[in-house]
Amino acid sequence: MLHLIEGYRKFHAEQFPQLKDHFRLLADRQTPEVLVITCADSRVVPDLILQAEPGDLFLCRNAGNVIPPGGELAGGVSATIEYAVEVLKVKDVIVCGHSDCGACKAALHPQKGLEKLPLTALWLRFIEAAWKYMGPEIPKDEDERFTRLIHANVLAQLEHLKTHPEVKRGLAAGTLRVHGWYYDILTGTVEAWSEQKKQFVPLEETAEEFS
Repeated sequence: MLHLIEGYRKFHAEQFPQLKDHFRLLADRQTPEVLVITCADSRVVPDLILQAEPGDLFLCRNAGNVIPPGGELAGGVSATIEYAVEVLKVKDVIVCGHSDCGACKAALHPQKGLEKLPLTALWLRFIEAAWKYMGPEIPKDEDERFTRLIHANVLAQLEHLKTHPEVKRGLAAGTLRVHGWYYDILTGTVEAWSEQKKQFVPLEETAEEFS
């Protein structure tokens, strides 16, 4: 904890004064345009990766960047989506998976290590849908199969996201867009799912869609 307290002291003494005016604008309201649903993994830091400022991103984090299908579980993820779309009026929702995802690794070998984690085992059932998005041939190489499952899980959770009523309405009205991303911890690169190409492509290649 000591290094966190020291970090706070540095933030409050050095960084906060430089952002004081910005935080004054955020003190009683927020207007983020993007909801990011990503993993709770400590190595995934959306604000750092995207160089976002305070107030830019509305974040929802959990093991495996899981999104229960609409109406199936009235939990924190569903409530966050509802609030972000209905109240904050976000324009984009990003579902971001990442390399070396522990939740997907557990889903790859569900018979190992979950005996003492009953809540985790229940949560991971929402990743089972990812197997439908693995493609016609499941790789025999375990590392390749693991990476493929992480990508597939992004697609599965993206489809779960689209079943939420407020998301359905936003997509139909053209006021909301949804995106599937994959972040590689080792290289710092982000790939985005291309609906046209039916594959993940470098995030930079999608920039023209929003210009």
